[in-house]
Amino acid sequence: MFISIQPPAGGMPEISSRYEGLGVGFAPYLQPPGPEVIRWTVGEPGFDTPRSVIEAAIKGLEDGNTKYTRGAGSMELCQAVSDYLAKHHSVEVSANDVVITPGAKQALLYSFLITTMPGDEAILLAPSWASYEPMLDLIGAVPVNVPVHKENFHPDIDAIRAAVTDKTRMILVNSPCNPTGAVFTPEELQAIVDIAVEYDLWIVSDEIYARLVWMDYPHVSPYALPGGAERTLIVNGWSKTWAMTGMRLGFLTGPSNAMRAAKKSQANSASHVPTFMMHAAAVALGCDDSVEEFNREYLKRREIMTAGLSELPGLRVVEPEGAFYVFVDITDTGMTDIEFADGALEAGVQLIPTSLITGGEGFVRISYATDEEAIHEGLRRLRAWLVD
Repeated sequence: MFISIQPPAGGMPEISSRYEGLGVGFAPYLQPPGPEVIRWTVGEPGFDTPRSVIEAAIKGLEDGNTKYTRGAGSMELCQAVSDYLAKHHSVEVSANDVVITPGAKQALLYSFLITTMPGDEAILLAPSWASYEPMLDLIGAVPVNVPVHKENFHPDIDAIRAAVTDKTRMILVNSPCNPTGAVFTPEELQAIVDIAVEYDLWIVSDEIYARLVWMDYPHVSPYALPGGAERTLIVNGWSKTWAMTGMRLGFLTGPSNAMRAAKKSQANSASHVPTFMMHAAAVALGCDDSVEEFNREYLKRREIMTAGLSELPGLRVVEPEGAFYVFVDITDTGMTDIEFADGALEAGVQLIPTSLITGGEGFVRISYATDEEAIHEGLRRLRAWLVD
């Protein structure tokens, strides 16, 4: 005997409820405008990928490196990452504890899965990058936004400590910071590590801008500080430092138990990054001349952008300490950040209103990674709108 089950009349299956209300960050303001609009939105280096990296990727294809390989990445590349971290950031990790991921964003997702379960709380320092909160929401963790000091965007240590509950499992640190450009001091980072040690918390350290520091003190990883190595997961990648955004290469490293979980995450999702790109990624890690050249240009563009913005009425500009963003307070213009961004777009300049993220109300994010002419022309257009 067969029982016929009739489908509901009209309609389609419903998608999972986890997507209801899930944010998409800055996406509405990242859509490419017409060619007549100056684009100050995208966090993408305005330089070509180093030629040696391109040639290594081409050779990888020509050599037939198009098959499956080691899921965590080739041992050559993982060792190159280990050596790079030791050389530039005083971080000592085994090559066996490095996982090469399809972009740093994938490494972040793995790190969130490793450090939290549904219902667990993760502390974010607000305002923070637009994807952190939705990614935590997606996996069922609970983002807890702790405001930074508004005068310089550095962490409020007392507020972080006060936000810890019996459900807290992780603190996320991003220094240099997107969107604020803040570079946390070694003392501030040690204080965060001390809180994590006291309450037995994980630290996820997003270090994608670690080579873009404009201060007289260096980038410091929480991993390298006393108490940090056994609880810090480092997320980094090739996109920002070596102008390789479209190549989708990132890495994750940290304690061995966490990296065993990361390898399981990779095995059950992405398998591995493109095989032919692995040697090219190792080549990039040695391109210090290109990094230094890019950074000299960023410093010039930073000076042009901040000087020009500071001359415009109603704007408060805090000197960016790292990365390639200016986080501008526009409240004295009398406009909301959405109104300011919409008005700027009408004037021919695309920028991002940061009320789209928690704690970003009254600010706009501007990228100076674009070329100098786009900076000068954008400033002229804003001046014509706000002054003339």
